[in-house]
Amino acid sequence: MEKKHRRNFAWLAIFTLATIAILARHNAPAPYQKASGLIFGTMYSVTYQSKTDLKSSIDSMLKVFDGSLSPFNDTATISRINRNERVIADELFATVFRKSMEVSEATGGAFDITVAPLVNAWGFGFKQGSFPDSMMVDSLLQLTGYEKVSMNEQGEVVKQDERMMLNCSAIAKGYAVDVIANLLKSKGVKNMMVDIGGEVVVHGKNPKEKKWRIGINKPVDDSLATNQELERIVEITDAAIATSGNYRNFYYNNGKKYAHTIDPSTGYPVQHSLLSATVVANDCMTADAYATAFMVMGVEKALEMAESNPAIEAFFIFSNEEGNLQTCQTSGF
Repeated sequence: MEKKHRRNFAWLAIFTLATIAILARHNAPAPYQKASGLIFGTMYSVTYQSKTDLKSSIDSMLKVFDGSLSPFNDTATISRINRNERVIADELFATVFRKSMEVSEATGGAFDITVAPLVNAWGFGFKQGSFPDSMMVDSLLQLTGYEKVSMNEQGEVVKQDERMMLNCSAIAKGYAVDVIANLLKSKGVKNMMVDIGGEVVVHGKNPKEKKWRIGINKPVDDSLATNQELERIVEITDAAIATSGNYRNFYYNNGKKYAHTIDPSTGYPVQHSLLSATVVANDCMTADAYATAFMVMGVEKALEMAESNPAIEAFFIFSNEEGNLQTCQTSGF
């Protein structure tokens, strides 16, 4: 009888330990996972806390996004609009178009998605261009201007001139970050960092249970993106951060540097002291668009506008008259 009791006790102990192990495993915090790949000609990297591998969902959403807003995809909505095909804009394109018009108006045209012909002509767009002369620039300026395009109630883009083209690269990448972050939220993810080509959204805590640390690169001419020297590290959460600069995408012609940021008012690549503009906002689409606009505006105008907009904070890196790097920022950065 005593042996029987001992056997029952042993089985009970084993059952109890097994139950505790199962419960412990069930209640253990989800691991942080990583997904990465190529999209829009750049790298994406997503770190998120979940027990489920969500890479296939992320890739599927990015593929849908590419089919809407990539000018390098011939079947994308934006490509069809640029070819003047009759097409009803999908919700992704419509969202980017509306935000583009909003930021264009707020910045007095410093941000303008209709600069596509000029971006192409200078060799930075989705069509190969050759170095343009002043006559070509003046001619192409007639085909630009955000006030010359609109979207009707049916969702069709209406152009004043059919030769006009759109390039949303300065805002679409930021919106893609928002879309992936919202996808993860819909899957119950609370802690995440979504990074597409340096445009970032963070929520919750990092794997060390602290705020996420985002680096701002020192603006050193680096077309191969091999320099990782940082000017500043920002600790943030539940926010978006985007940086625009003229130190990665550029070329030299007759000893003069030409960078990818085109001033919509002149048709020429910007030539001023501002080297890098970083914007923090609630969403990455807004941060991305304003970072580009600030690169067009220059330090003084950009800082003034950023200070007057309570929805954003900004950090600027520029060169002084001696060629030394200087920084300035909004009061809340």
